[in-house]
Amino acid sequence: MDSGSTADGSAPFNRDESLDEVADTPTAYLPAKSQSEYERLGGKTGTTFFQTLIHLLKGNIGTGLLGLPLAVKNAGLVLGPVSLFVMGIVAVHCMNLLVKCSRHLSVKLEKPFLSYGEAMEYGMENVSWMRRHSAWGRHVVNLFLIITQLGFCCVYFVFLSDNVKQVVEAANGTTMNCDTNQTAVIVPSFDSRLYMLCFLPFIILLVFTPNLKYLAPFSLVANLVMCASLVLIYWYSLTNIPSPISLPYVGRLKDYPLFFGTAIFAFEGIGVVLPLENKMQRPQRFSLVLYVGMAMVTFLYISLGTIGYLCFGANIGASITLNLPNCWKYQVVKLLYSFGIFITYALQFYVPADILIPVALARVRERWQLAVDLLIRAALVIFTCALAILIPELDLVISLVGSISSSALALIFPPVLQILTFHSEGISPLVVVKNVVISLIGLVGFVAGTYVSIEQIIARGRAGLSDALFLTP
Repeated sequence: MDSGSTADGSAPFNRDESLDEVADTPTAYLPAKSQSEYERLGGKTGTTFFQTLIHLLKGNIGTGLLGLPLAVKNAGLVLGPVSLFVMGIVAVHCMNLLVKCSRHLSVKLEKPFLSYGEAMEYGMENVSWMRRHSAWGRHVVNLFLIITQLGFCCVYFVFLSDNVKQVVEAANGTTMNCDTNQTAVIVPSFDSRLYMLCFLPFIILLVFTPNLKYLAPFSLVANLVMCASLVLIYWYSLTNIPSPISLPYVGRLKDYPLFFGTAIFAFEGIGVVLPLENKMQRPQRFSLVLYVGMAMVTFLYISLGTIGYLCFGANIGASITLNLPNCWKYQVVKLLYSFGIFITYALQFYVPADILIPVALARVRERWQLAVDLLIRAALVIFTCALAILIPELDLVISLVGSISSSALALIFPPVLQILTFHSEGISPLVVVKNVVISLIGLVGFVAGTYVSIEQIIARGRAGLSDALFLTP
């Protein structure tokens, strides 16, 4: 739901935790004369403005944030921040479109709440020649949600292995002095893929947790330590920007699709929008929450992406944590962040499990349901680990997931849904043109970003194989 549709990630805030908290008990709407006036039955039990804002931040600030300095490098020192700003405006506009369409359809159909997939299904029912195949709208959205969330899980495997491997290899050279010892003294250890296999049994046990509420205390701790880690990352980057700065203002054209994939991966929080809006005490104020929250998110993305690139320049890694100096304070930052990502895996995993497992359990006898449930969970975790092992490149995995699924959920589907929902109610031709342009931009990003990411994955794989053959005695 990460963007996702959980949004896509999870630094000091976790996408799917917010979904779990806000989507359990949907309350009903009373149809009103206009969308801005509709009320909610039992609204006093809903979330406040501030609570909804916090959940929105949790749903949009994720692991993609740490990859934005590399994204800015791919786009250029000026073009990168400008592109992030434009992408933020388009992303919040598409979120608003999804809310408007959901409100309109829920009132029209007298339903209390519509999920993203249901909104697409009922939007297609509005068009006579699509009505017979409207269920495919829900299935396609759910498919992209599953791809997105499992993609997040693959990213977490790579993130954990890269950061823990770096801490282990630099342990002998780690000091207490963060000012002078900024170069790691590497003692080669295992391949990063072996670290992934080491994490595998622990993550399988983690997803066997019968209820996410049992993870709530750990999730709270994870949020706090990740937030503190982010503050330290900001502080180090701000205080270590070199002078003079000679970085390219505009990156290479062939690298821009990688920027697009990484950036849309980070912005992919559209899936949390409908559950949050549904849970508010005063849903008519949700648009204000959306604008305030996404303004904060966009500022955070632009600032860390720009400051991180200014600090580390051409040497910026796939995650900014990999560039932190070799002292214990920042090694602890990597470990704490890794702990938060480990806990967040279960929260992100909840969405595809919740979609796939009930379908399978409905086809087996009751005495076999627990065994089938655990088997599917283990199989999905092994699947994400296998994908991470096949593509152990953090930046390319982020870009690929963002290009394939995040662009569809965040840019392509919402404008199309507005056209489907209001096509028979006098929608302006200018609005149609605007929506077509946004969807086409998303489609171009989908194709170009996916192509370049896969091309780079193949190229790096060949380079790694060549190096291995060259080093073999």
